[in-house]
Amino acid sequence: MRVRIFVGIAAFIIFLCTFATADVLKIVVDDTIQAATAERIERALDQAAAHKDSAVLIELNTPGGAMGSMQEIIQRIIASPVPVVIYVTPSGSRAASAGFFILESADVAAMAPGTNTGAAHPVGPFGGDIQGTMGEKVLNDASAFMRSIVSKRGRNVEVAESTVRQSKSFTDGEALSQKVIDYVASNEQDLFRQIASKPVKRFNGDSITLNLVGQTEHLLQPTLKEQILAFLMEPDIAFVLLAIGALALYTEFNHPGAVWPGTVGIVFILLAIFALHLLPIRFAAVGLIFASFVLFALDAKFGTHGALAVGGIATLVIGALLLVDSPIPELRVKLATALAVSIPLGAITVFLMSIALRARRNKITTGVEGLVGEIGVAQTLLAPAGKVFVHGEIWDAIATSEVPAGEKIVVQKVDGLQLRVNPAHEQKPTTV
Repeated sequence: MRVRIFVGIAAFIIFLCTFATADVLKIVVDDTIQAATAERIERALDQAAAHKDSAVLIELNTPGGAMGSMQEIIQRIIASPVPVVIYVTPSGSRAASAGFFILESADVAAMAPGTNTGAAHPVGPFGGDIQGTMGEKVLNDASAFMRSIVSKRGRNVEVAESTVRQSKSFTDGEALSQKVIDYVASNEQDLFRQIASKPVKRFNGDSITLNLVGQTEHLLQPTLKEQILAFLMEPDIAFVLLAIGALALYTEFNHPGAVWPGTVGIVFILLAIFALHLLPIRFAAVGLIFASFVLFALDAKFGTHGALAVGGIATLVIGALLLVDSPIPELRVKLATALAVSIPLGAITVFLMSIALRARRNKITTGVEGLVGEIGVAQTLLAPAGKVFVHGEIWDAIATSEVPAGEKIVVQKVDGLQLRVNPAHEQKPTTV
């Protein structure tokens, strides 16, 4: 009996300790919304659910990003058994475009003083409006998506929808007064104190009380995989990998058997393909990038004095700028990167191609083939066979006509270990 009581007390103490040590899992999102971001947030939500944490705190600062990744994040936040608090911080940060959708999907939406949010109107490539029926479809779909999120969170549906239809943006104070966020807080502890003051409405309609004051925070650091993924998915990095990979393969084709250029080229292009697969790209832009190398090769082959090379550089720059199909500048290749890569790459490619072409055009001067056209001296009478001295060596030779000893001869052909020669005075002058 005593043993049972002891075991019961121990289990109760363990239960209380487990309940008392419920933590707040925190992650910082300070980047565009893309596949790497979605993976980090999903990992945080899974870990928080597994550890039965009290809440997940997402500190957000983003200009927006890919709609597909945004929808993945929102789906996971809505389905999370652990309440999600999204806090736009520090001062000067924003949750724009896709960031506003994510902010509205949270159980608790908060902003720090001096932040802003909104501007969630869907746009086409390079920030342009989507015209016609397709534009209406995209706009209506985004508006409905916004309404479905905000209405379940008990926030102002009409004002939230205006960020989609009219591209409205709000400061922290405006967002609070118009009820598209729940709190404005100067820091995390201030936010936690405010959250504890009233119930939190979950997506399924339930209300819970979150008392996060004084609870331990654990910052979830990105894994090595996530860091590599985020690095590769930078549009500038993806373009540089693609350009260097193409240059390395081009070098391998011009110098077969070099091995290293081919290896580097394949690895870099595979990494670029992996990164671009996760980004919204234009395949026509990839075609422009590879077409630029064709122009570089033609410039070296036909000696256009740089005309085709300039065209290749222009094509490479345009291909780089159009490579990633995104409405926000942060998810496109920058002009400075495109120019910094394209100009040196064009010069290097034309230089390598010129060397390769010159090497192929030059007369062979080594080996047996290098003897053809060489001038030598008949060591013996060639009538028609005899000995000749060519290139520092004595060879058996057959002449087309009799050649006295001491006369100069010209090598016409190498036949095994025997030369076929003509008298030098019978050699016809070469014309160009």
